[in-house]
Amino acid sequence: MIPILIEFGLVFGRWWRWSLVAAPIGWTVTLVAGDVMELEWGLLAAAGLAVINTLVGVLVHQGVLWLVRQRRHRRASPRTS
Repeated sequence: MIPILIEFGLVFGRWWRWSLVAAPIGWTVTLVAGDVMELEWGLLAAAGLAVINTLVGVLVHQGVLWLVRQRRHRRASPRTS
């Protein structure tokens, strides 16, 4: 299940605030609706892990986005010798 949340962060990393809020809510609903867990304290830990795993995907997305922007900026700026 960890790869699903990392992939969620990778796909929606552009909207990182929204994805870091949506991931624990969606994950909690999925666990309760699938009868994997009931409303208990362990569910709070699962939501925390959902945020951490999504954050990994978001950070990778943001890192790649930063690299692409840096590369475009270097190509667009005129070089003086």
